Amino acid sequence: MTQSVVVQVGQCGNQVGCRFWDLALREHAAVNKKGIYDEALSSFFRNVDTRSGNNGPDIYKGKICSLKARALLIDMEEGVVNEILQGPLKDVFDSKQLITDVSGSGNNWAVGHKIYGCQYRENIVEKLRKTAEHCDCLQCFFIIHSMGGGTGSGLGTFVLNLLEEEFPEVYRFVTSVYPSGEDDVITSPYNSVLAMKELNEHADCVLPIENESLLEIVNKIHQMINSGKLGSTVKQNSLVTSSAGSAKTLQEKPFDAMNNIVANLLLNLTSSARFEGSLNMDLNEISMNLVPFPRLHYLVSSLTPLYTLADVNVPSRRLDQMFSDAFSRDHQLIQADPKHSLYLACALLVRGNVQVSDLRRNIERLTDCPHAVLIYPFTKSQSASSPFYRNRLKPSLHFVSWNQEGWKTGLCSVPPVGHSHSLLALANNTCVKPTFIELKDRFMKLYKKKAHLHHYLQIDGMEQSCFSEAVSSLSDLIEEYNELDATKCGPRIDPSRLKIAI
Repeated sequence: MTQSVVVQVGQCGNQVGCRFWDLALREHAAVNKKGIYDEALSSFFRNVDTRSGNNGPDIYKGKICSLKARALLIDMEEGVVNEILQGPLKDVFDSKQLITDVSGSGNNWAVGHKIYGCQYRENIVEKLRKTAEHCDCLQCFFIIHSMGGGTGSGLGTFVLNLLEEEFPEVYRFVTSVYPSGEDDVITSPYNSVLAMKELNEHADCVLPIENESLLEIVNKIHQMINSGKLGSTVKQNSLVTSSAGSAKTLQEKPFDAMNNIVANLLLNLTSSARFEGSLNMDLNEISMNLVPFPRLHYLVSSLTPLYTLADVNVPSRRLDQMFSDAFSRDHQLIQADPKHSLYLACALLVRGNVQVSDLRRNIERLTDCPHAVLIYPFTKSQSASSPFYRNRLKPSLHFVSWNQEGWKTGLCSVPPVGHSHSLLALANNTCVKPTFIELKDRFMKLYKKKAHLHHYLQIDGMEQSCFSEAVSSLSDLIEEYNELDATKCGPRIDPSRLKIAI
């Protein structure tokens, strides 16, 4: 069993992380009825004997004593972290997992990256190493941060660079929350584009999330509740195992509903690494199968069913409808329409009592192509290059010509709490391009006028070339997506094969 470490940076990162740990405890409590520390729990939690103090030894087998999250909490303002430490999750963290300051980054990427990065570098590295030492088989770092602020974007991407330097063989998955066009932080386009350059160069996979999409999903759920289509009974409070062994209750706060959606994304993403299933998908398989080019590692995610904390009586979606929902605009976590854009690859992570035959049937239905399934090879009479096959290949989902069977599938037998089954779709799709184009346009509106630029250039080590390099990196990324889109409507051309000289 592998372990993962969550690094949550900035206000947004820590608020989303707080919801993740609460929902993770809820999920494991629903499965682990006997209170035994098992391999599933070990993926994100340590079991610590606190009778000899907070730094007691780890207990690898037996009863749960005190669970400690495999996490590092970083924020240059104390507010959110202090709130977590005073709330029901306080026993899941200790002081050795926290790095805080009091002044904040002032919505300035340069302050977070250049000033606080240098100031806290050794402290961050030391805590990361100690967290890694508690893992038997460290597979992945999850970074949760926002793009628009100063600490999340600046210090968050600095930590990403550190992880590549210190742990080059460990995967780096980044969950990045992108600001909306009506964001109240005037410098968010600068911060986001400067952060994008770091994500392009140092991340293995990025899961972009847009606040606007999250808000629309939450409003949609509330409308369904108010119309009587969903139940309004609140789900049971999560159980937090503390050193005292008491149950803690958690009150819902503003943005919790939006943050829950992102937390559910991470729970579903890691479900196969934590629980058994008939077709498990490890995190390294996601990077291996969905990222054909190192810079094009932005994965558009969609979840179904959609729910937040207050929706205990959400009716189960029919299985086939669930697959259709995953490819509709309404279920995407960014403002995008992958169904009408070009797929490089797509992963389907299903939870619950679902059979491989259900997966095969729905992939065939969605692609209108009975043989375009990765896990079912072609017969000799119906090879991919035969005219018979070409005539039947009229997919409703457009895959790039050299990866027409680019499906990766995973089946986890443990469903989410309160549901019979769920589906997470991860698409490496050119539909992410408009998000980057809009971000670049907002950046250029400020940059052409040199507005607010002096706030960044007064920071040591920050030069105007940093801005030009960042926007150039973003432009290159957009151009790579343009080149792929240009092949969408062209005829399918089979790659030339090597000829053997006799």
